[in-house]
Amino acid sequence: MEIALKMPVYAALLGGTLIVIQNVLMLNVGLYRTNQKKGVGIDGDVTLERRVRRHGNLAENAAIFIIVLTLYELLLGQTAMALLSAIVFAAARLSHIAGFANEAGSHLIGVQGRKKIFVLMRAVGAGLSALASLMIGVALVYAVVTGSMS
Repeated sequence: MEIALKMPVYAALLGGTLIVIQNVLMLNVGLYRTNQKKGVGIDGDVTLERRVRRHGNLAENAAIFIIVLTLYELLLGQTAMALLSAIVFAAARLSHIAGFANEAGSHLIGVQGRKKIFVLMRAVGAGLSALASLMIGVALVYAVVTGSMS
């Protein structure tokens, strides 16, 4: 069976966007460490831990998603599934980052009133990340197993 590969345009756009965000988060950690005169580790600093987790969590989730989205697009093209999963993933990661912008979202410190939104944003971000990943992963496996690649 001969497969014509397509260009992974959505993966490229999402990957470019996420690497810019990743670098902003990395600089946020580095500048905080410099200002606080902190080396490696978090040394009980909740603010530093929150910033490190925002940066690390994006790195943990983005790389494999981009790889799978790229494989999907190479084999199946720029389908509605590829676009939808990329949009959902991007929104999810932004929501998760926003949830971690406050100690209420990251460490459940002072969760009352308006600060509950940070917990919700973190949960929505995590849930939508899983949904987008499952969408594109299942679609890719289905296409390969059924031979429905064009």
